[in-house]
Amino acid sequence: MKHFFIVLLIFLIACCTGFSKIEMSNAVIIPDIEPEIELEEEIEAAVEIAAEPVIEEEDLSIFIFEPNSELPAIAFKEVWGYVISGQERALTRGLPITDVVHFSADINSYGTLGAAPNRRNISTFTGRVHLAVTSSSTAATYFALLPGSHQRETLIADLLRAAQNYDGINIDIENIPARSGDAFLSFLSELRDGLIVNGKMLTVALYARTRTIANDVYDYQRIKPLVDRIFVMAYDEHWSGSAPGPISTIRWCRSVADYSMRVVGAEKLIMGMPFYGRAWESENHARAMVYSTIERLIQSQNAVVTRENGTPTFNYQADVNVKVYYEDEYSIYSRMEMYKSMDVTNIGFWRVGQETQRVWNTIKLE
Repeated sequence: MKHFFIVLLIFLIACCTGFSKIEMSNAVIIPDIEPEIELEEEIEAAVEIAAEPVIEEEDLSIFIFEPNSELPAIAFKEVWGYVISGQERALTRGLPITDVVHFSADINSYGTLGAAPNRRNISTFTGRVHLAVTSSSTAATYFALLPGSHQRETLIADLLRAAQNYDGINIDIENIPARSGDAFLSFLSELRDGLIVNGKMLTVALYARTRTIANDVYDYQRIKPLVDRIFVMAYDEHWSGSAPGPISTIRWCRSVADYSMRVVGAEKLIMGMPFYGRAWESENHARAMVYSTIERLIQSQNAVVTRENGTPTFNYQADVNVKVYYEDEYSIYSRMEMYKSMDVTNIGFWRVGQETQRVWNTIKLE
């Protein structure tokens, strides 16, 4: 891309100075063509485009570590890990983790905070522990965030009360209505005002982005001043409803990290990584069927129909191919090494208990 803009600028200058052609070192010849716009406008446009950070294929410093590669431990300032309530035993002693996010207290259908996990279940952990807050109801989320609403006032009071047993609150609300962006920002601001007086942290988990999106509810730039950390969920590039693929390809992660570092910065950024894998079936046979389809299926499969309490039923077998993508210590290490080369200082994982224990030998704290 850089070469393109250099050639473009030289070409434009040549057009205005009367040269019929310019021969470049790589034998590119540009004919004398009348420019469609004024030279100054063309140059300004080219410079403006060239100023946009571009990740070029040849500039990517990505190293893929294969099995049997040496994996010397990589040091990070902070390592965060989500721990599910009821599965706290996965958090064993001695892991290189600075911060645990205890998952979770859910905002219920009434817009109030449900029961929080028992903090005592991870009392042996000596680092910081943050309470994760989720919401399974989009409607409840809307009213709970609405400025001036009784639900919001009650929710913030509930959160400040719950935070007394924790080092901070981690907001992991992934279903905020599209028109509630401003309400979400004011909610974060009000919540942080209440937390900061007691020395508590406010962090958020946000969807991965590779660029700025217009009217984005999860706008990194606007959220950044209101929180202490942003946990970027750099996973689910491929999900259960997509075509099969890695949970997060390393090149996609590079784009996410590049954008996040530019907008959020190393101090507040936590690059989240997956410990889990996912399986896709080539064909899903669980579906509703019309009668004509059922008749054809009975005939093609030579199925034997029986009756169960008066309802006809039959069985048949079908071949299904299953494609699985997952993470091991080598794939995770490749991603960590890339992040380290980009000056990312904080990483995190969803979630502790899903990983191979060998991954912890590749991480150390600064």
